Amino acid sequence: MHLSNKVIFLSVIFIASIFTITAFQEVYAQESIVTAKSIGFEETTIIEFQNNDNTSEIDTFRIWLGSDFTFKSFKTERGWTGEKTPQGVIIFTTSIPLEPGEIVKFGIKTDKPKPGINWKALTDSDKQIAIGKTLVSESSVIEPVVGTSSTNMGVLEGSTFRLVPEKPSVGSSIRVTGDGFGANQKLDFYIDAKKIESFETDGNGHFIITSAIPENQKSDRVDFKIKDSKGNEKSISLRIGEEDDRMSSSENIPLTINPTPPVVFRGNSITVTGTGPPGTTVTGTTKNESGEVLTTIAIDVDLDGKWSYDALIPIDTPFGKYTAEITDGTNVKSRSWIVESSKVIEILPTKLKFEPGETVTFNGTAKPNEELEIVVEDPQGFEFYSQIINVNSSGEVDIQFTTIASDIEGTYVLFASQGEDIDIVLVGLGELPEDKLIIKFDKLNYSQDEILIIEIQGPASSTISLLIIDPSDKNKFTDTMILEPDGQSNYELDLTGYSSGVYTAVLTRANTQTSEIFSVGLLTGSGEIHVRPTKDSYQPGESILILGDSSKNVLLTLELRDPDGEVVKTKETFTNKDGVFSVSSIRIPLDAQIGSWTIHAQSGPNFDDYEITVQSDIEEGLVVFVDAIQTLSTGKIVSIKGYGAAISQNVVLTIFDGEDNEISELTARTTGVGEFIVPWGIPSDLPPGTYLIKAIDAHLNEAETTFVFE
Repeated sequence: MHLSNKVIFLSVIFIASIFTITAFQEVYAQESIVTAKSIGFEETTIIEFQNNDNTSEIDTFRIWLGSDFTFKSFKTERGWTGEKTPQGVIIFTTSIPLEPGEIVKFGIKTDKPKPGINWKALTDSDKQIAIGKTLVSESSVIEPVVGTSSTNMGVLEGSTFRLVPEKPSVGSSIRVTGDGFGANQKLDFYIDAKKIESFETDGNGHFIITSAIPENQKSDRVDFKIKDSKGNEKSISLRIGEEDDRMSSSENIPLTINPTPPVVFRGNSITVTGTGPPGTTVTGTTKNESGEVLTTIAIDVDLDGKWSYDALIPIDTPFGKYTAEITDGTNVKSRSWIVESSKVIEILPTKLKFEPGETVTFNGTAKPNEELEIVVEDPQGFEFYSQIINVNSSGEVDIQFTTIASDIEGTYVLFASQGEDIDIVLVGLGELPEDKLIIKFDKLNYSQDEILIIEIQGPASSTISLLIIDPSDKNKFTDTMILEPDGQSNYELDLTGYSSGVYTAVLTRANTQTSEIFSVGLLTGSGEIHVRPTKDSYQPGESILILGDSSKNVLLTLELRDPDGEVVKTKETFTNKDGVFSVSSIRIPLDAQIGSWTIHAQSGPNFDDYEITVQSDIEEGLVVFVDAIQTLSTGKIVSIKGYGAAISQNVVLTIFDGEDNEISELTARTTGVGEFIVPWGIPSDLPPGTYLIKAIDAHLNEAETTFVFE
């Protein structure tokens, strides 16, 4: 994301959530439809929801964290299930909805203690009835605060209260708010031994009162106390300051809200500020385009007449116009904004998990009147499906591909691209999609004065390390970044000073790593080209592994041409420092014409053609081969590939040295067309020599190949 877009993005986020999120210590101007409390110890938090709506049943809660926190795990009560999306949202659902007055609790573990938990409550018709935010109250035991009490006790072990402002002055007005007290209990408010006033809690054990520091109170440290009828008490110690002369001049500070951008984007945070009567509370309400009230929250105004609020636009906020109204009880101020997508291309699956045999569907938007290239990779990195879509003037797109019962289960990755714009989408087949590190470049080859745009997908708001390895296998550049709340980010790499050659970009997060190569300063070259696939006959839908050689470090274009000479697929690639190239991302179309097809390779004026046969039924045995030996920061990796194996089954690969001693054994899972790939990390103490790889599939078909390690 370019800097200018980020500035707008961060500025705007303001208001979709300025008034959509509330901490449990904050007080609603009216009784909340849903109340939420959270209590934690170290990285473990329990969040409790109570349905206070007399007309709605709740069957879904969605929770998500701010950009500085990450979910590690979660637990649910019996009857509830949880799913974590790739965007970092946990969705809790149940078939037995939460009735009015009922309570449900969830446990979560985060990477850091005391997270702010954003939440949303929905009915079985996916109607949002409440949204908010809780801040964690610390406890020595992980036991959530109970909202009601079967005893006459008003002050409970988990009771908490606070003063607003936290630095009161002699004669000033204060607001006292509390949570976790006994329901509908009479309580007394004291300053040291002096009783100031009495009040009652509501049905949720919550209260808010407005009081004042007596004029004759000495400016000193005192104990503010809340007591019940049995003498139980909670207290906090604060210093009361001298009467503030500034108050007389600041009491007339008007209600304002500072300017905000007209457009906001989903998934980011912003701090919103304004002014109001000092020491009071202003109320914020958000409405959608239809005028429906979404949320109402309270915001404290300090003694200088200033208020501020950190807000988040939820990643699933519907697009459209929103209005925020702020009132101090007399005056009302409002601002409007439009929630839009920050992406040029935005594609989403109709659901996160499909079953093998189902048709996987996506919809979204892209640049109108331009071609959109779709490529889907299976869990092993093979191209599973590809399509070119001519986007119409509306910009709306629908994508679908069929699966069969034997297709491999796991996380599939959809890449949607229009020129330099890319969107990366995860979807699960047979299981929910897992967070994956994915790296893509906006093109293959760059000049030495360009800015390389790296598109990155990973766990939401996670910290990622980037390493660039130069053509001599030395570390060229390192950096770290934090991904956006939707798990995606663009990184701009300045290539000034990069010499010509092939580079490797490596992404690392914890124990997960992925890499991708790019080139700098390569040109089309002169010299003889040799191109060859690993076999001569293919079936429709089958992928082709194309190998070849030419001059070292030159750009090439590969084309797949049908029997009529029409170009069906084009792929750019380059030779490495040894003059070798390898491409495995070209697939025979599912509706391919039977006959003689051509693989055309060209670099400058030089070219080579190789004919293959596409036929409906091929009998071929198991084949295994070594694709490449690659050097990463963690060591050398051998990529072992194969085809012709039993579909959606395991292949066992055994590696032997020159004296038939077994070095290692690996297992690979085949795809729905019998292909497989597995990396093998070469041991650091492995001596140079020729090594043998033997493969055997589930039908006891065998194959072998050798490779040389220098």
